[in-house]
Amino acid sequence: MSSARVPWLHVIAGCMSSGKTAEVVRLLTRAEIAGRRVLLLTPATDTRVAPGEIVSRTGTRFPSVVVRDSRGVLDEVTTRDPDVVGIEEAQFFDADLVGALESLVAAPRTAIVSGLDLDFAGRPFGVVPELLARADEVTKLTAICVKCGGEGTRTQRLRDGRPARANDPLIVIGGMGDDTYEARCRACHEVPEA
Repeated sequence: MSSARVPWLHVIAGCMSSGKTAEVVRLLTRAEIAGRRVLLLTPATDTRVAPGEIVSRTGTRFPSVVVRDSRGVLDEVTTRDPDVVGIEEAQFFDADLVGALESLVAAPRTAIVSGLDLDFAGRPFGVVPELLARADEVTKLTAICVKCGGEGTRTQRLRDGRPARANDPLIVIGGMGDDTYEARCRACHEVPEA
C-alpha cells in the first residue's frame, strides 16, 4: 500500500565524514516503512564500494543502482517507478541532474539527494549549490575536525600527508579507510596556493 506521492526535493550537504550517506539511508528506510517504493542511485564515478550497494562510514548498507549520468537517473526511474528517489554523491553528476530532478519532483516524486557542497579547496562543488538553491528542504551536516575537535565544515585533501594545492586535480576518489580526505573546521582547513 503506497501512499500518495509527494513532490519534494530534499538536499543533504556537508563535508566528508559528516553522515550524509547515513542520513539518506535513514530517510529511505523510513519511506519504505511507510509503504513507499524507494530507489537509490549512485554515480559510476564513485568506485569506493562494490556496485549494488552503498556503505556509510558507520557500516550502514543499502541497495543501490549505479548510473553513469543524469540520463541514467531518468531511465532507471522510468523503468522502476519509485515513489522516492535517493541520489548519492550528487557532485559527481553532470549539470543536467538539476533538470532531471526538477522533472522527477514534478512527476510527482520525492527526491533525496546528498553531496559535498564544497570541494577540497573550499569552492562550490558541481551541481550541489544549484540543488541547494532549488531544494524544498536542506539538511547541512557537519563532522568533527580531526585537528582541533571543532565543527568540521570542510573536506581536507591530503597528498603524501600534506594538504593538496588549489590547482591539484578536482576529483580523486578515496576516503574509505585511507588518509586521502579528512574533515576540518574552517580555521584548520589548509589549501596552499599553486
